[in-house]
Amino acid sequence: MERRARFVHTESLDRGGYPEGCPFDSRRAGRTFDVVSSLGLLNRINTDHREPQPVARDILEWFHTPEYLEILMAAGYGRHDYKALKMGLGTPDCPLFKQLFEYSVLAAGGTVSGARWILDGEADIVFNPSGGFHHAHPSASSGFCYVNDVVLGAMVLARAGKKVLVVDVDAHHGDGVQDAFYQDGQVTTISLHESGKTLFPGTGAETEIGEGEGRGHSINVPLPVGTYDAVYYRAFEQVVLPVASGIDPDVIIVELGMDGLAADPLAHLNLTNNVYADLLADMVEMDKPLLVTGGGGYNPENTVRGWALGWSVLAEGRQDDLDLNVGLGGVMLENTAWFGGLRDRTLLSHGGYRESVENEIMITIENIQRNVFPLLGV
Repeated sequence: MERRARFVHTESLDRGGYPEGCPFDSRRAGRTFDVVSSLGLLNRINTDHREPQPVARDILEWFHTPEYLEILMAAGYGRHDYKALKMGLGTPDCPLFKQLFEYSVLAAGGTVSGARWILDGEADIVFNPSGGFHHAHPSASSGFCYVNDVVLGAMVLARAGKKVLVVDVDAHHGDGVQDAFYQDGQVTTISLHESGKTLFPGTGAETEIGEGEGRGHSINVPLPVGTYDAVYYRAFEQVVLPVASGIDPDVIIVELGMDGLAADPLAHLNLTNNVYADLLADMVEMDKPLLVTGGGGYNPENTVRGWALGWSVLAEGRQDDLDLNVGLGGVMLENTAWFGGLRDRTLLSHGGYRESVENEIMITIENIQRNVFPLLGV
C-alpha cells in the first residue's frame, strides 16, 4: 500500500517572524513549499498539504512551565524585563519580535498536528519545515528556539503508548530534546552533530547516554570539523540503523536541520544534501511512520534546496539518479525552478584532514557500539 505523505505549512508563518538580520530565516519553509509545489511534488495521489493548528496551552505545559509561557507571551508585545532575559529572551540568538508567542506555537503546531495525524491514521509521513526547535528548555529559550516542538510531538506519541525514536541530524546538538527524555526509556534520542568542542551548545558528548530507565536511550555521535558525506553516512549506517532495528520504534521523528551543509555560516561540516537524501531514503524503507521537522540551516538557498530534495524522497522514495551532478548553490529562477536541480554536486574532501576525520569518527562509533549497544540489546 502506498504511503501517504503530508506537507505542513501556512502562509501565516511567512509573515512577520524573526527580525531582519537574524541568521534564522523564517521564510525558508514557505520558499520550500513554493519549490515543491512548482515541481509537482504536492499533486500526487499519495501527497497532500495541510495547515497547522497552534499548540494548545495544556499541551505546551506538558513541557514548558506556566511562568515561562506567560513571559514568552508578554515579550512578543514589548513587555520584557530581567526575568525574560534570564530565560534567554532578548539575547542575540533569541531575539524578540512582534507576536513571538503566536508565531512559536503555530510553528510548533505543525509537529504536534503531525503527531496526531499519524496517530489517527491520516498520514504515514509528515514534514513540518517550520519546526525543529530542539534547543528550547522548559523555562528557557536558546539557539533561536522558544517552544520545543520536537519534545511536544514525541510526548503526544509517547502518551499514546508509542515507542519513539528521535533522529537529529542538525549540526547542533539537540540538547533540549535529550534533556527532556534523559531518564525516559520510551523515547530514544540519537543526535549526529558537530562536536560540542567546536560548536554551540557545547553538549552531546558520546558519554551522555541517559540515566535510570533512560540509560542507553540517549546516543550522541559528535563529529569533527570537516566531516564529509561518506564518513557521515557510515556513522548513520553503523549507529542509527542498528539501533532502529534493535529497539523497533513505533514512530521515528527526524529533526532535519540543514546546517551541516558545506558553506553554512554557523557550522563547520562539509556535507552535501545527497547524504541527507540517502539517510531519509533509508528511514522511509524502514516502513515506520515518520514525523520530520525542519531545524537549522543558515544558508537559506542551500537549506531550501535540501528540504525540497528531502520532501521528494519522503514523497517518492529513493531516487539515486535525481539531478545528481549539479552545482552547489543553484540559482532560483522566476518560475521557482532551481537552475541545476535539487541535488548538490559531489564535494571533494580536503586530503589534509580526511584521514583524521575518518579516524576520529570510527573511534566514536566503536565506543558507542561497545558501551551503548549492549544496554539496548543491539
